[in-house]
Amino acid sequence: MRLKKLLMVLGLHLVLLVDLIFANCDPGTTFNGTHCVDSDECKNVPSICGENTVCTNTIGKYFCQCTTGYKYSRSGIVNFTADMDGKCKDICKVHSSICGVGGRCRRDSSPKGYQCSCHPGFTHSSSNQSACIDICKVHSSICGVGGHCHRDSSPKGYQCSCHPGFTHSSSNQSACIDLRCERIMSGSSISETPPILKDIQVLLQKPCREFNQSEDVGRKEELHGDKWLEKLLSIVDELLAGGALDTRQKLSAMLLSVENALKIIGPLMANDQTRKSNAFTELEMLVKRGEVTPVGHVSLSSQHAQLDSNWETATGEFYPGFSTIALLSYKNLEKSANHSFRVNSSHGLRFAINSKVITAVVSNPDTGHLKMPVSLTFSHLEKASATKPTCVYWDPDLKSGGWSDAGCHVKAFNASYTVCSCSHLSSFAVLMALYDFEDTFELQMITLVGLSLSLICLLICIITFSYCRSIQGTRNTIHLHVCISLFIANLTFLAGISRVENKVGCSVVAGLLHFFYLAAFCWMCLEGVQLFRMVILVFNTTLRPIYLWAAGYGIPVVIVVLSVIINPNGYGTRRHCWLDLQSGFIWSFYGPVCVVILANVFFFLITVYKLAEKFSSLNPDLNSLNKIKTFTVTAVAQLAVLGTMWIFGCFQFNKETIVVSYIYTFLNCLQGVLIFIMHCLLSKQVRDEYSRILSCIFTPHKTKYSEFSTNQSSKSQASRSAQHTDQSHI
Repeated sequence: MRLKKLLMVLGLHLVLLVDLIFANCDPGTTFNGTHCVDSDECKNVPSICGENTVCTNTIGKYFCQCTTGYKYSRSGIVNFTADMDGKCKDICKVHSSICGVGGRCRRDSSPKGYQCSCHPGFTHSSSNQSACIDICKVHSSICGVGGHCHRDSSPKGYQCSCHPGFTHSSSNQSACIDLRCERIMSGSSISETPPILKDIQVLLQKPCREFNQSEDVGRKEELHGDKWLEKLLSIVDELLAGGALDTRQKLSAMLLSVENALKIIGPLMANDQTRKSNAFTELEMLVKRGEVTPVGHVSLSSQHAQLDSNWETATGEFYPGFSTIALLSYKNLEKSANHSFRVNSSHGLRFAINSKVITAVVSNPDTGHLKMPVSLTFSHLEKASATKPTCVYWDPDLKSGGWSDAGCHVKAFNASYTVCSCSHLSSFAVLMALYDFEDTFELQMITLVGLSLSLICLLICIITFSYCRSIQGTRNTIHLHVCISLFIANLTFLAGISRVENKVGCSVVAGLLHFFYLAAFCWMCLEGVQLFRMVILVFNTTLRPIYLWAAGYGIPVVIVVLSVIINPNGYGTRRHCWLDLQSGFIWSFYGPVCVVILANVFFFLITVYKLAEKFSSLNPDLNSLNKIKTFTVTAVAQLAVLGTMWIFGCFQFNKETIVVSYIYTFLNCLQGVLIFIMHCLLSKQVRDEYSRILSCIFTPHKTKYSEFSTNQSSKSQASRSAQHTDQSHI
């Protein structure tokens, strides 16, 4: 009995102990029999948070959140529990104005739980979750500086109304572009334009006037550029057919007017590609429209030219909703606008157009310095492979207009075509290179045969003057070195005057020609001095060889050395191995030549005057005077030929024409022949020597010697030697 009571007491204590342990567990936890553990309310009661919620259990607690796309009905509360008064509702119903008046809210699974769909005429200010606002307010420049945006019910939700003087680049939703009508409507620009070109100005005034006087969109839509392009090409054809572009001013005005017209007409074209071929013009124009800036390669072509560029170059920095590029080829402008022009280059050469003239136009307003150069391919009018062509453009600011090669260079060329690369287009035409005058085959043959004959004659003269004892003396020495100088000069001329491919070698050839032609003139000047001494002095008329060498070769050496020091780049030009014509360096040759000619004229006049006095004296030495007279005539003739040759040589190298080239070549070939005739064939002593030599060669015979004949021969030879010695002193 006592044991039972004891057990009951122990059981009661155990129950009280368990109750005490459970009473010590925190809220949200339960006793698992040994200790307190967390109670997962979200698992134990899945619907504890209600619909469209997510329950999150924590240690001893839990909280509820609305799923994506829903928002708690009580403002400002994100985490809540079941005992709070509220529930999760559709976020688009809780915030009905979240997408603005121009948008509709749609619940989705995005991070924010919704997206805004904008009505026509409205757009997002930033992302798709942003409110929809008036598209004209978001994109204030959508219609350009020349247009006003109006929201409407069209697919794009807006239209652009263009101000006077502006037009749509494509549709009514495209930006309004400036027609630049102020250039055309200006009265001063028309008055400065030649009368024959006013038709282009009048043509462009009409669309500009209509655009300036109306803002009606429907009316402007009717003003397509096709009819204006037809009229423009008709006017240009009429100009070229009449051959009215006979001055540089008129050519500049026409090219500038055509370029401005194409820039205005381009955005008004209805089609994306336009090809036109008239009697005197050929055109291809491409237009790109749309919201996305066009990119990539673009190529246009005509019968005689091709333009390769890219849409980035045609568009420029700002894309107004369109981009245009055009290539206009003139079929006979090279005839109407003269054949030759002077290129603005350091060579100063003459040129002739060997391609069709073209105008390249793009909508890009800034084409003075292109980031990517354009490529222009020209077909040659005549095949020419002898010289390298030059790529040029028409510069209206170059002395009333002229061809300039600035910013253009040759990429490739052959006899049939030339590829040019230019870093600008601007408001002028891009042209093919121009060519130099080329020597004809007949002229080259005359030069080759004539100079070869002259060299043979000079070589015979050199041998004659060196070994013919009967004519030895001061004049013979002078003639010998005149022939040596001319022989070396002509041989150098024949071998190297056109060898311009090697710059150093060409400079050497030019230096040799400079020296030996000067030497020839200096030796001829010495002949004038010697004739003067012969009629003035009675005794000691000979000159020591050292003095002759010093004057004949020393003076040319000094001139050439000084010329090299002053201007080492003056030897060699683009077409000839001769002295530079543009820098005045040529006067290092013509200056001394003029001095020599004037000095010889002076000496010859004095000589003729003294001869006339002596012929009229009481006891004239007719034999000596006749010899001096003969010497003077031959010297004057020699100087006349050489001097006249270099007068034409001045025009030959400076302003070459076919007639001057033939005259210069003829006189150049005549030098050696003339010297051979005057100083060899017309000299009795030389003819006797030639006869003796020829008789020994063709009629050899045995000579019988005797004491008598030997004595007679010795006496005769002594007599002739004395006579020849007297003549040599003369």
